[in-house]
Amino acid sequence: MNALRPSLKVASFTMFIWAVMMFLVMVPFAHEDHRSMQGLFISGSVCIVLSVVLMMLGRGAVPRVGSKPMFYVTTINWGLLCLTGALPFYFGLHDMRFVDALFESVSGVTTTGSTIITGIEKIPPPLLLWRSLIQWVGGIGIILMAVAVLPFLKIGGMRLFQTESSEWSYHQNNRIGAVSRQIGLVYVFITIAAILTFWILGMSFFDAVNHAFTTVATGGYSTSDASFGQFNDKLSLVWAGSLYMFMGGIPYLLYVSSLKSKKPLVFKDSQVQLFFKVVAISTLSITLFRFWQHEDQLSFAVFTHTAFNVVSIVTTTGFATEDYTLWGSFPLVVFAFLMFSGACSGSTSGGIKLFRFQLLSLTMREGMFKSLHPSGLYPRRYNDRPVSEGVLSASLAYVFMVLISLMVFSVALSLTGLDPVTSLTSTITALMNVGPGFGDIIGPAGNFTTLGETAKLLLCLAMLMGRLEFLALLIFLSPRFWKW
Repeated sequence: MNALRPSLKVASFTMFIWAVMMFLVMVPFAHEDHRSMQGLFISGSVCIVLSVVLMMLGRGAVPRVGSKPMFYVTTINWGLLCLTGALPFYFGLHDMRFVDALFESVSGVTTTGSTIITGIEKIPPPLLLWRSLIQWVGGIGIILMAVAVLPFLKIGGMRLFQTESSEWSYHQNNRIGAVSRQIGLVYVFITIAAILTFWILGMSFFDAVNHAFTTVATGGYSTSDASFGQFNDKLSLVWAGSLYMFMGGIPYLLYVSSLKSKKPLVFKDSQVQLFFKVVAISTLSITLFRFWQHEDQLSFAVFTHTAFNVVSIVTTTGFATEDYTLWGSFPLVVFAFLMFSGACSGSTSGGIKLFRFQLLSLTMREGMFKSLHPSGLYPRRYNDRPVSEGVLSASLAYVFMVLISLMVFSVALSLTGLDPVTSLTSTITALMNVGPGFGDIIGPAGNFTTLGETAKLLLCLAMLMGRLEFLALLIFLSPRFWKW
């Protein structure tokens, strides 16, 4: 029980905040009589009850937080957020099955952006706002997990980014709170800036709020089936969306460090530099390919939409302005790579993260160097910091789990009756938290509504596994963990 007590206390606080947010979403629409308002009220009440129950179960002194309690904190709280986040959809929409509500919630909280809802424009405004808000909350949760939790749990090579806030010792509790507040303030500031930018450039205030939440969180939920394509007549809005998605793909700790030191540390980071290069090269190559295929397509608008969709995919946001599956085979191959790569660690994006590719390239070069000079010494450094063997091993283990998970989930989805393209790309988009996949069913012009319940549950597990960096959830589900 001592190991569970920290997670119960955190879960109690989380459920209370979740309930407050559900009630706050109702405030702007208090004069309206929607079933969605009843759904939000019932859901908020359930969360309040859960908060009280969890608080009573977690009474008592909290021991020093070790790795096992932190596994409990991570998995239990993310699971609760997904389960209770589904309640407003389940209670607030007619004919919404709980599996569908759970899929929408998991996709939102993990900032994946896949959806089972068709006719999004007909969804009551309170639920549209809730749908966007859960992505925004999931985004800040992902950042804090990457900064403070994953380095402590030694998962996926994240020890490379270990700071004082990652120690989780008694003496560092104040430091953890300070870093969290600083990141939270930057996150809120960027969100407010995005709201004002979108509003000034022509969105309605409601659309601006929703899209700011999901853009900054690199989540991808929109207020229309057309996604960001509903604003194609305003290229300035498309560029603003690209900018804020790109900002969401940069480590938030670098924003904090840059503000504190008053130096542009963001641009000196190796991972961010690679991020710039990947976006620039992908955008230019796809634009030139589209011109080569159709010589009448070299225009500023084509470049704009290419840049937007490249940034959307590499940051795993999932917005789309056009059906990019119609651009040809070369862009699809590039997008498939971008889905896997993701943006930077410590950002709101999903994917493998660019720093792991950089670490694996270090391993490859070291192997080549030692083949030529067996007795030579090869310096392992990343961002002018030494890289330990443990960090490289954890990164390799992470990539191995990605490949194994890709195989297992793709095979499992094919057994539910899905075609190979849908099975493979839906697995990629779920594990990497991207959103849309390829093909007629789950491509940028479709959604996941026609999938069976088993397939949706499998994808829920895949989305959560990808967001928790694979090993955190696998260790939690391991029988050995419970004997530990």
